[in-house]
Amino acid sequence: MITIGQLAQYVGVSTKTIRVYHAKGLLAEPPRDASGYRRYTAQDLIQSIKIRTLTEAGVPLAKVASLTGAPAPELRSAVTGIEADLTARIDRLVAARDRLRALGSGRSPFLPADVEQHLGRLPALGFSERWVAMERDLWILTFATDPERAHQYFVDQAQAQSDPTLVALYLGCDRAYGLDPDDPALEELAQRIVQASVARYSVEELHQELAEAQLPQLVQSSVNASSPAWERLDDLIRSGVRRATAEKLRSSHATPDPQP
Repeated sequence: MITIGQLAQYVGVSTKTIRVYHAKGLLAEPPRDASGYRRYTAQDLIQSIKIRTLTEAGVPLAKVASLTGAPAPELRSAVTGIEADLTARIDRLVAARDRLRALGSGRSPFLPADVEQHLGRLPALGFSERWVAMERDLWILTFATDPERAHQYFVDQAQAQSDPTLVALYLGCDRAYGLDPDDPALEELAQRIVQASVARYSVEELHQELAEAQLPQLVQSSVNASSPAWERLDDLIRSGVRRATAEKLRSSHATPDPQP
């Protein structure tokens, strides 16, 4: 019979760890003897060594109790599952380390490098800091919620901003931020944007863009909330695109005039 201190020494852990084993129900707590000490047997020592071995191998404490006496096939199966969980945790930790290194190097951990490079070029094109900050937040949200479509959107926008005509429209939106919502310039800008959109995208793509999905609706409402002029411009563009696509569909389904 040995004391808790001797048990801890033989196992290679602290007495506090042995008490954790007791608290978790992994090791039965023996009664105290006449001197007030708990006395442990060789079987307690064997059980403690098993517990320590499993926990050091990464087995969660919640699963240790069922595995200390498990037959070999059951132990192998459980260990395989635990290994898979541990591998996933390691992958998450490596990703977290990489994000920390990106922060330390000054690189953004929130967006791909090509998106950050794109955002870095916007001020030279004349865009305001407010517009760049808004775009960054929107890209963060888009890449976090739908990475595949976010990449498609980014490629499309990067191509659009290589066209001086389309860049002028984006700049017009940026500079419309502080306009009065009733300013006629908003209607003229919206009309130009609608014309460019109808020329650039198919009817199907425009319909998809206008779909009232929850996330795009949330994003647009957040953007519009900062500027009544942007809210007005968004309404004008949406209604204009709906009219233009309807006209495009009517013209595509119209019966051609018979030849004389």
